[in-house]
Amino acid sequence: MSKARTLTLIVMLALVAAGCDRSPMNPGRGDLAPGLAGAERSAGGDDGCGDLPTAPANQRVDRYDPSFPHPTQVTNPLFPIRELQRVVMLGNSDGEPLRVETTLLPRTKTIRVNGRRVETLVSQYIAWLDGRIHEVALDWYAQDDRGAVWYFGEDVFNYEAGRVADTDGTWLAGRDGPAAMIMPPNPRVGDVWRPENICGVVFEEVIATATGVTVQGPRGPVSGALAVRELHMDGTLEDKTFAPHYGEFSTGSGANLEAVALAVPTDALSGPTPTELKILSTGASKIFRAAKHKNWNVASSTFAAMTAAWNAYRGRGVPPMLEAQMNVAIDELDEALDARQIAAARQASIDVGRASLDFQLQFRPRTKIDVAHIGLWLKQLVVDAAARDRDAVRGDVATIRWIQSRFERPSERDFDDQLSAVHDGVLGANPAAAVERAERLEEHHAQTSGSDSDM
Repeated sequence: MSKARTLTLIVMLALVAAGCDRSPMNPGRGDLAPGLAGAERSAGGDDGCGDLPTAPANQRVDRYDPSFPHPTQVTNPLFPIRELQRVVMLGNSDGEPLRVETTLLPRTKTIRVNGRRVETLVSQYIAWLDGRIHEVALDWYAQDDRGAVWYFGEDVFNYEAGRVADTDGTWLAGRDGPAAMIMPPNPRVGDVWRPENICGVVFEEVIATATGVTVQGPRGPVSGALAVRELHMDGTLEDKTFAPHYGEFSTGSGANLEAVALAVPTDALSGPTPTELKILSTGASKIFRAAKHKNWNVASSTFAAMTAAWNAYRGRGVPPMLEAQMNVAIDELDEALDARQIAAARQASIDVGRASLDFQLQFRPRTKIDVAHIGLWLKQLVVDAAARDRDAVRGDVATIRWIQSRFERPSERDFDDQLSAVHDGVLGANPAAAVERAERLEEHHAQTSGSDSDM
């Protein structure tokens, strides 16, 4: 899948092998038939992949024509896309922090392949690099009658300076090539499949290298994971791990690694949102407003209460990557308040609020968290508009609209008009008025959604 994958974890994740399957490589499981999986393109024995060191055909487990009687009933534990409402992944790319969110959308997409129509689940992928929108993709998946999950394509939007720079990596099964298997029903060591299979356009070939692996998850050891090695179209190789009830769990190895920080409902907890997390969120919002007016005494006393709440909460044991993220945000807020830097304090307060929402995702509905995230991105819009950062403002507006698209009902027309007015004002002749409009929009959202009071 064409995602940003050269990453370093904020916290190094230990992968501990436990009882790997040492069974011999499996023979091929049926000849390829024309149909949804498509026919291999060949020329003189070549499958169209040029000089790539692809595996022998008899190792491939995806060379059959799948049937999809119940395509959206995905039960494959190693790719549980129907189960996962939200996954947060954290890491670094080229020394800059990277954040990824995947969200199962409340709609499906029907895709026509070789005369047959298949209903697919739609998953939204958003990546932010150093806090700025970097890539968005809409991915389409379905499960066949054998329990294998197939990939039917993706709409990709690659951002630069807040704008869509290109749509490289976009493909659609039936239009551009065949659907591709992303996870077999019962992978064994030596099994080979292709999650993307349009050579020259999009291509990945995977070989299973270990089964029964134990990985360290957000809440402790997770057994039954699958380790694979993935061949890319440029000839490079990459290690990945898939874990039960998490799906794609980690990518890369050593210093280049991305991993799941939290997934729901897998890591969901019962009970109300802890008071300490509410103190962190409401305190962050209070500091955001206090810093604007240089009310540093209020900001400092609020921060002291937030620090005490954080120390009490993390002492109970929390997901390690989320803990590391919050520690960074708290330290940056402390430094900004000591220096009495308005913009830095407001930015750090947003970062603390976002880190708190990640913890709250364990307790609150995903839709409520997204409403609160829109509030934080409106705060980000205020900060970036005040800085006259046009590229950042474009990216903030794009992010807000992508988060809005996660809901079944579209946003109100007036809200969209106000967003556009802020965007156009910063880019136009009256940026000061745009800042005031952004602040009014953020305050109105906080009042009407309760995002400041019940985060």
